[in-house]
Amino acid sequence: MSKVEFGDRLAESTHNFSAQSLNHQSQAKIQAKGNFDTDIAIIGAGVHALTLTMHLLQKRQDLREKILVFDPSGDWLTQWHRQFAAQEIPHLRSPIVHHPDPNPFALRRFAETHPNELFPPYDLPSTKLFRDFCQNAIASQQLSERLMAAKVISLEPILSPRRGFRLGLSHGKSITAKRVVLATNNSIKQIPHWVERIAPNYPSDRLVHSSDLNLASQRLAGETILIVGGGLTSGHLALGAIARGAKVLLLSRRQFKEKLFDADAGWLGPKYLKGFHAETNWEKRREMVLTARDGGSMTPSVMTQLRREHHQGRLEFHPECEVAQAQWHSSYWQIACTDGMELTCDHLWLATGTRFDAKAEPLLHQIMEQYPQPLINGFPILDEHLRWHDCELFIMGGLAALRVGPTARNISGARMASDRIVPALTKSTIRSFKF
Repeated sequence: MSKVEFGDRLAESTHNFSAQSLNHQSQAKIQAKGNFDTDIAIIGAGVHALTLTMHLLQKRQDLREKILVFDPSGDWLTQWHRQFAAQEIPHLRSPIVHHPDPNPFALRRFAETHPNELFPPYDLPSTKLFRDFCQNAIASQQLSERLMAAKVISLEPILSPRRGFRLGLSHGKSITAKRVVLATNNSIKQIPHWVERIAPNYPSDRLVHSSDLNLASQRLAGETILIVGGGLTSGHLALGAIARGAKVLLLSRRQFKEKLFDADAGWLGPKYLKGFHAETNWEKRREMVLTARDGGSMTPSVMTQLRREHHQGRLEFHPECEVAQAQWHSSYWQIACTDGMELTCDHLWLATGTRFDAKAEPLLHQIMEQYPQPLINGFPILDEHLRWHDCELFIMGGLAALRVGPTARNISGARMASDRIVPALTKSTIRSFKF
């Protein structure tokens, strides 16, 4: 298949799913010649994928026609925008220098034409400013042309005649790629153990994890909401529920903590990262990641708003309180806490965060069979370019924490990951390490 023919197929794919990949006979011919449908396949179209794509094209514009990005939404940052809207988050927690553009000052320059879109104390960009900035970058670089509306449901190693990957797509077709970057939000909901003991006789909308909540769809006037968790998400949800006429009970197994960022700013540079990268014991690195993130925390601005609601009687703080048992009684929850306190509420919301485990990522199942490697509490030991052992698969996001550090899942982590991956994708002489 010529480059022109494949380019025609790519153009047609935005209108017709059946043309998004090659049929099995064509694939067989391609494999026989040792060629691939695309050089670089990026799975996911979130902040990490966008950051990597922009960094790649800054270094090598000629890679544009060699990159394909896959996301079921068919658009960039869909899940990101949806989550911010669902929780009514007014601004980012990260400062203005953290964004997908390789130029750290690009967002500040963009903000000069968008007044009143920065929040103190460190010029935190508003949700709208960040969205507009990213959309402007996507449009100016025509990045939507490289995006396919398809979910990758399988990732199969190809061993001969040249090593690569076959990506199984949700509409039944597949595409082959020489190199793959996994840039999805591969986190898993953290569900407290006591939830597993609840009899399944309650309405599904009365016990919900924060990642499944949409405040705009809630009718909460006169209701009591019990939110489990002490992180920023619980704060946003509490304020959103109160704004809709609800009373909120906020439970945390520890004291509520107030921090501007979810990890100390020292993790954004050599202050802490130098020692982290010098540590050769992977178990200790994992402990360093956990210690640095140290559970959930609220920003000072959100805590100020919550205290105001507490003084008005619309919110109760319950620190150092854990749920021991929850029972549904036809129209309300009866909650027993480990300290003997009992509470009642109409809704249970779990703002208990997420975790990462490579074994739970379906796209890694065949990879781990063909290229087994050690995991540290579910985290893979990647090479310095965030490459899976002995193959051309690169990992971004939380699963790369043992290399990138505690901010791997954040926007700053996307930039750090891109700085590691780009040299490996642009210089064919860089090879993966072996155990």
